Amino acid sequence: MTDGEGRIARELCAALGPSAAPADVGAAISQIVGRQVAHDALRLVALNPAIGIGLGAFSFWHEYQPALISALVLNGYLHGDPCPLPALARQSLPVCVVGAGAGDGRRNTLIRQVLAAHGAGSELRLVIRDRHGVWGLLGLLRAEGGRPFGERDFHRIQRLAPALPAALRGYVTAGPLTPTVPALPTGVITISPDHTVRSISPQARAWVRQMWPAAGSGVPDWIANAFWVGLSLHVRAHTRDPRAWTPLICAPAANFGRWILIHGQPLDENGDSDVAILIQAAGGKLLLPSFCDWYGITTGERRVIEYLYAGASAKQIARILDLSIYTVNDHLKSVYRKTRAQSRDELIAAIAG
Repeated sequence: MTDGEGRIARELCAALGPSAAPADVGAAISQIVGRQVAHDALRLVALNPAIGIGLGAFSFWHEYQPALISALVLNGYLHGDPCPLPALARQSLPVCVVGAGAGDGRRNTLIRQVLAAHGAGSELRLVIRDRHGVWGLLGLLRAEGGRPFGERDFHRIQRLAPALPAALRGYVTAGPLTPTVPALPTGVITISPDHTVRSISPQARAWVRQMWPAAGSGVPDWIANAFWVGLSLHVRAHTRDPRAWTPLICAPAANFGRWILIHGQPLDENGDSDVAILIQAAGGKLLLPSFCDWYGITTGERRVIEYLYAGASAKQIARILDLSIYTVNDHLKSVYRKTRAQSRDELIAAIAG
């Protein structure tokens, strides 16, 4: 990482403070990014390799119109995206622009119309990735009538690439290790075929109140509804094509005070009827893949803590995995250091959720 990239990384890590309101974080990130690439709106969406390339586990927004986000999501589902994330992530340079200046293919023409209908001209997208996998998407928007994103912007946005994965991981790992809010019963939200919320169970309402409290959360009201509808569209897509992203999200405690699992299921065989969105506390085997991703826990360390969580002693783990007791203890020391867990009990409580 160059000196300039290091400075950007420090600024982004400072902006992604766990105590800051999401709207303030979005504005701060926009200011930092704006020194490299001018833009009128920004979105930063976090993914992690264990969950795959789909909806984000958390996100920050600045000046994006809610109606535009909903229109982009629906357009992508109905007509396809000219720059789909899985394809973009495989490119040697994971940057693209949609809208003005991006060619005249049918999909780009449609997305250009969507952007123009909401006063936008073009969107520049950067997949955030490192050697471990894909960690998110940075999207920058320019207003209609302004200069479209071009080759110079492609190169300048790359200066952010080394800093963004570390900043996102820093945000997650700065959050609480063990839950600070209670685990609620599983809640269910149903989304109708016309892509609106049909019903919310009392348990789901309790989850929504806990995740996005009405006062002081700093999260725009539209985020929750857009999220449910977006996830339901992925459920329908996966039902029709099992190769599509599996609609499952593990959201970190840094956002919601505890790790939360959100997933969807179609209520018919073809994905044409209602979709059920389930919200539940994440823990154990459901949590470990994402937990290990964010905390940088290696495959060997994960095998050790899986048995630790199951109740095995260090000596038993060494025997089961055919490792020396010293290797097992070294793995545990590394996990304690990475998570800042002070004891075995605290680490197990973190994994239990």
